[in-house]
Amino acid sequence: MGSLGGSAGAGDGGKVGLPALDVTLAFPQATPSSLFPPAVSDYYQFDDLLTDEEKALRKKVRGIMEKEIAPIMTEYWEKAEFPFHAIPSLASLGLAGGTIKGYGCPGLSLTASAISIAEVARVDASCSTFILVHSSLAMSTIALCGSEAQKQKYLPSLTQFKTIGCWALTEPDYGSDASSLRTAATKVPGGWHLDGQKRWIGNSTFADVLIILARNADTNQLNGFIVKKGAPGLKATKIENKIGLRMVQNGDIILNKVFVPEEDRLTGINSFQDINKVLAMSRIMVAWQPIGISMGVYDICHRYLKERKQFGAPLAAFQLNQEKLVRMLGNIQAMLLVGWRLCKLYESGKMTPGRSSLGKAWTSKKAREVVSLGRELLGGNGILVDFLVAKAFCDVEPIFSYEGTYDINSLVAGREITGIASFKPAVSAKSRL
Repeated sequence: MGSLGGSAGAGDGGKVGLPALDVTLAFPQATPSSLFPPAVSDYYQFDDLLTDEEKALRKKVRGIMEKEIAPIMTEYWEKAEFPFHAIPSLASLGLAGGTIKGYGCPGLSLTASAISIAEVARVDASCSTFILVHSSLAMSTIALCGSEAQKQKYLPSLTQFKTIGCWALTEPDYGSDASSLRTAATKVPGGWHLDGQKRWIGNSTFADVLIILARNADTNQLNGFIVKKGAPGLKATKIENKIGLRMVQNGDIILNKVFVPEEDRLTGINSFQDINKVLAMSRIMVAWQPIGISMGVYDICHRYLKERKQFGAPLAAFQLNQEKLVRMLGNIQAMLLVGWRLCKLYESGKMTPGRSSLGKAWTSKKAREVVSLGRELLGGNGILVDFLVAKAFCDVEPIFSYEGTYDINSLVAGREITGIASFKPAVSAKSRL
């Protein structure tokens, strides 16, 4: 018998048959997300709450993302590769450094930073995570916890994306229980030796500047260190086989007696409470990612239902589909207002860990419902990355878990409203039997 697929085989990577049709030829009845739809999710005119400067930035970010990123995101998401050639486009957004003033940073309001990140996530969640790791974690840590010399040295190149940053807290044995991390910092002449392992660190495989959080071997408290790419004893490898945020290069970091000069210790980090200063703001920013993802899914579904016809009518004409679309829209209006209020609480000095945690937990949970409804509305095309929803469906999942899982963030809020911490299970007394 002849071999399956004729001449196709090992010589061409094992592919069988002809190349796939371009989706616009295979399914001409609906427009793929490479040509992004108009933004139509602001039903309650949230724009009225924004300043003219915030509106202008939002419009700028939306335009760049739709024009420069939408046409390439499906290809790179499928390949699980980061589009390094697009970094100049992402730099042109003007978001790196966010609220940081000086050092070439934009000095935006938190509201402007947040709505802009939502606009990035509306088109591509991976790009929004790339920016948040670089800006809201790495750069913010240097700005909040670094010396003046460190700010002058590192922030100007980071804000222009001439150098890329990452932020390493999570370890293989310590995820939600991050404050118990075991990476060790040992004092040696002229600086420190770092030993340990980090996991799930975004941007780590190519970052020029790595913020490493480690436990001081003498004080047992957490300290922060700036490690440079290529340092002897530093190894970062990509985590493969993810189903979400596939363009983000998450990595395992191994530190084997990595020497950090004293000048690169972040003197403002002496306990986990100091790290919480960074997380307080970054968690608000992360709360806006599910908002943006939901906006993009709604926009795609809104266009798709009017283009796609069955039983002689557009899908938008069916009652069940309208109900799902309206439910998605209602969730987005509520998410926008919660996100906006988080920003205003932070800007007025009224933010608390519980409030930011509740916001992030709630928006990520609501986004799960939005993308699930979008998946239903698109039928078979709802499992194709070409129409955004399948990609968004997967991308929401890691966001639901990082920067505090839904459950942990709920418990942070629960502790704040009850005064009782319930993170650890009660330890039963040993039975005397």
